[in-house]
Amino acid sequence: MQSNKSKKINNRRKSRELIMKSIYRGIVNQFDVSQIKKDIKDDPDFNRADEEFYNQIFGGVSENINDLQAEIQTYLDRDLSELSPIELSIIYGALYELKFFPEVPYRVVINEAIEIAKAFGGSDGFKFINGVLNKAAKENRKEEFLI
Repeated sequence: MQSNKSKKINNRRKSRELIMKSIYRGIVNQFDVSQIKKDIKDDPDFNRADEEFYNQIFGGVSENINDLQAEIQTYLDRDLSELSPIELSIIYGALYELKFFPEVPYRVVINEAIEIAKAFGGSDGFKFINGVLNKAAKENRKEEFLI
């Protein structure tokens, strides 16, 4: 029997995957948040996800996209437009989580992003994501680096 804590962690992984898919759709098409949220409910993994967590992160990313974009650009040596939409989607979700979910250790946020990148992204995209998110964690989670 699976514990509630383990179930919640698995649910968050599914939520993060759905967040990536939703942000990707917003990047590739237009950010019609209500339509994306409506359509994502048809995803087979939606029933296994933490819906509240999905709504908090995806809603937060869509409401703060310009600020997140500006911050991400400071961690890059190239323009955002040169990034893969999958990698960028993962970075948006993870950066929002780093900024606004301090109860989740930064290492967990980065590890989850890497695992999703390995599953959905290009062959070495996870290395790039790791580098960007490490810079973001050092900026947004300074207190965790002091420990």
